[in-house]
Amino acid sequence: MLRLLSLVLLGFALLAGPMVAQDIYPVVPKPAFGKPHPEGNLFMRVNHMDLLIHDRDLTMRNGDREISYSLAECLTCHAVEGPDAMPVSVESDQHFCRVCHDYAAVKIDCFQCHNSKPDAASLARLKPDEADAADIAAYLKKVEE
Repeated sequence: MLRLLSLVLLGFALLAGPMVAQDIYPVVPKPAFGKPHPEGNLFMRVNHMDLLIHDRDLTMRNGDREISYSLAECLTCHAVEGPDAMPVSVESDQHFCRVCHDYAAVKIDCFQCHNSKPDAASLARLKPDEADAADIAAYLKKVEE
C-alpha cells in the first residue's frame, strides 16, 4: 500500500512539475525595437555586466566614445511601454532591467547616475512614423517588381 501511494505521488510530481516550473522564471519583456544581438540572447544574459563595465572603463578612463555596448543603446531597444505608451522608468516593476534583477535579488546601481528611460531623440530614431511607413511600402513595391 505504501509502495502504491509512493508511486501515485511520484507520478503526480512528474506530471505537475512542468506546470509549476513555467512560473519559476521571470517573464522578460521582448525588445521593442532594434535588431537581435549578434552574439545571441544567452551570451548577453550571461555577459552583459562585464561588457557594460568594460565599455564604461574605456569611455570614462580612455575617453573612447566608439564603444560596442552602451547603456543608452540597451535602454532604447529594450524600452518597455507603460499604459500611457511611454517608456517606464526603473521605478516600475515592468522595467526591462528590473525584471531579472528583482528575480535574482541583484541591486541595479546604474540608474543612480544614468537615466532609466531612453531619451526622446533615441526613440524617435527607432520608432517609424507614418511617412516612414509610406516610404517602406513604396520600397517594398519596387523590390517586388
